[in-house]
Amino acid sequence: MQQAIKVTDSIYWIGGNDRETDLFEGLWELPRGVAYNAYFINDEKCAIIDTIKADKLSAYMERLVSIMPEGRTIDYLVVNHMEPDHSGSISILRKLYPEMKIVGNKKTIEMIGAFYGITEGMIEVKEGDVLDLGRHKLTFAMIPMVHWPESMVAYETSEKVLFSTDAFGGFCALEGGIFDDELDMALYEDETLRYFANIVGRYSGPAQKAIAKVRALDLKIICPAHGPILRSNPQHIVDLYDKWSSHKTDEGIVVVYGSMYGNTKFMTDTIARAACEAGVKDVIVHDASRSNLSYIVRDIWKYRGLVLGSCTYNTELYPPMATLCRALKNKMMKNRVLGICGSYSWSKGALAELQVFAEQGGDWKLVEPTIEVKSSPTETDLELCRELGRNMAEAVKAAEAK
Repeated sequence: MQQAIKVTDSIYWIGGNDRETDLFEGLWELPRGVAYNAYFINDEKCAIIDTIKADKLSAYMERLVSIMPEGRTIDYLVVNHMEPDHSGSISILRKLYPEMKIVGNKKTIEMIGAFYGITEGMIEVKEGDVLDLGRHKLTFAMIPMVHWPESMVAYETSEKVLFSTDAFGGFCALEGGIFDDELDMALYEDETLRYFANIVGRYSGPAQKAIAKVRALDLKIICPAHGPILRSNPQHIVDLYDKWSSHKTDEGIVVVYGSMYGNTKFMTDTIARAACEAGVKDVIVHDASRSNLSYIVRDIWKYRGLVLGSCTYNTELYPPMATLCRALKNKMMKNRVLGICGSYSWSKGALAELQVFAEQGGDWKLVEPTIEVKSSPTETDLELCRELGRNMAEAVKAAEAK
């Protein structure tokens, strides 16, 4: 039987690891899986914080049974977030523990009815409400649109533990350890940024409001719904979220190209080399056809500069590049500098669409020259590419100096 893992003397991790799902939400690659975290509080009243994705129920129940006091039942199920990777086992738990009260805010309760047809045995909580378990008391705070409208967190006041739902979590299954001081956090921080950029980043404004609430707490442990439990320095992840949701960036340039026969790639490689020669050490190059969108978006979120280069395909922007531009527009990033270039053979199209993106895509500063090449680049064209690379480096450094 799988065992619950002690977080504190009376709080336990009862989550599970998913190394079988290839795509999170059917979109984002999971080469190292993902963890679904849930928690159990043992007190005069027993409470569970969130359930688990339905196909991971077995490990969850084994861990729960391993720690349940004999003769006791589950008094409360706290639902911080209604996405099915966290709420998928509500119906089973209600059947196993029919007297269990389900705790959520108004929108949560509406969603439980819509997803699972459960309408009885609910306790609605609002901002600042307290659920008394005995020694442990859970205070609730609403964090709407981080990243669903019903999202909320629960703060346990006696042991100063924040159950933060999807905030402060990331991709990657938990490799043996479940705490930050047991793991290589460099890997997990990269995967936390990838999670933030693709799932939470669009809602940076609401994230800033949530961070303000978290800053007011006396925190010892953050227990997110994905990724490691943060006990050695929980403020570090709050600082990272603050940086990312404030659109503060590192000095670097991401170069993304869409190329059928290598001519556009030749242009963007030349731009990347010129930027490097001009003193930018972090230059990341992605092939839009081969890099999963989640990694491209993560890197663009991290670095200040972006170069987009695309061939024309059937009179339009190359399809993988069009997908990226649509995604970037949706993310509403700010404070970036942008360079663009395009190529065509028998009909123009790509550069014009990139110019529209530059105008409408968000808070982007366009760096000149914009470059359009017919068929394959000449030496004159390549010199323009070098100029763009140097100008991008200068713009990235100038933004840092402000």
